[in-house]
Amino acid sequence: MTALNIIKAINAGLRRSMESDAKVLVMGEDVGKLGGVFRVTDGLQKDFGEDRVIDTPLAESGIIGTAVGLALRGYRPVCEIQFDGFVFPGYDQIVNQVAKMHFRSGGRLRLPIVIRIPYGGSIGAVEHHSESPEATFVHIPGLKVVTCSNPVDAYWMIQQAIALDDPVVFFEPKRRYYEKAEVDVDGEPDLPLESARVALPGTDATVAAYGPMVKTCLDAAAAAADDGRSLEVIDLRSLSPLDLRAVYDSVRRTGRLVVVHEAHRTLGVGAEVAARVTEECFYSLEAPVQRVTGYDTPYPPARVEEEYLPDLDRVLDAVDRTFAY
Repeated sequence: MTALNIIKAINAGLRRSMESDAKVLVMGEDVGKLGGVFRVTDGLQKDFGEDRVIDTPLAESGIIGTAVGLALRGYRPVCEIQFDGFVFPGYDQIVNQVAKMHFRSGGRLRLPIVIRIPYGGSIGAVEHHSESPEATFVHIPGLKVVTCSNPVDAYWMIQQAIALDDPVVFFEPKRRYYEKAEVDVDGEPDLPLESARVALPGTDATVAAYGPMVKTCLDAAAAAADDGRSLEVIDLRSLSPLDLRAVYDSVRRTGRLVVVHEAHRTLGVGAEVAARVTEECFYSLEAPVQRVTGYDTPYPPARVEEEYLPDLDRVLDAVDRTFAY
């Protein structure tokens, strides 16, 4: 077992994938000599060379477009987008090329591309550095969209994503980058990439979250336990496809569900989870599904971002509302 934070875990996962397959490439702005703005790719260019860890121009459309060509020639490019808000110059390539190529070719062409995007707020950053655009990609058929919440998942999920023959948008919770856990780097993953995980068993209410909000919900569950209330916390992990089997099983036992994410409320992932749970578990629900989310505004200046982001108190307030019915 090795103590790693999420940064080191992704770095180790990239390294292991590159050692296993010479066709795996890493590319992006400052990923080589600098090691990335968060140092996620630190040391990779030194060990694998400039032909496999490529510093690109500041052009996200060019990064993704080049990755499409490389993937069609048999490579497995891993593209780093420096910050969440920078992805949109490459959005056209992702939606119209990356997501559609397999379908457009009648299954003859595959694009094994991983697009890494640090996302979310609470780091005191300026505009365009704290977005949560995951629902924008979840809505696009042909893309797999996943997000880790801890170092163990970070280590294994990046390797699983690279091994897939399908394009994966890999969201990384930057506010959790430095949180540590013990990782068995020589073991095997305990879940498929597209599976949800019960992060904490409970009996009274279900709380579903992903990425940076999983820890917030675990903290809320610890606070609720002090008041004698048992919350089950589920880490969704995969946003497209959504694996809601664990959520359904939990809701059928607890009768209550709160969905939590940083992204805007309207048409967010939480709305889809709420709709599907209502369709599948209607007669098990003791209260309407509650959502705890960011607000339907552009991300605010850093000095007030903590007022925008869901926190422990807002999660507990939503849990209390489910017990008011």
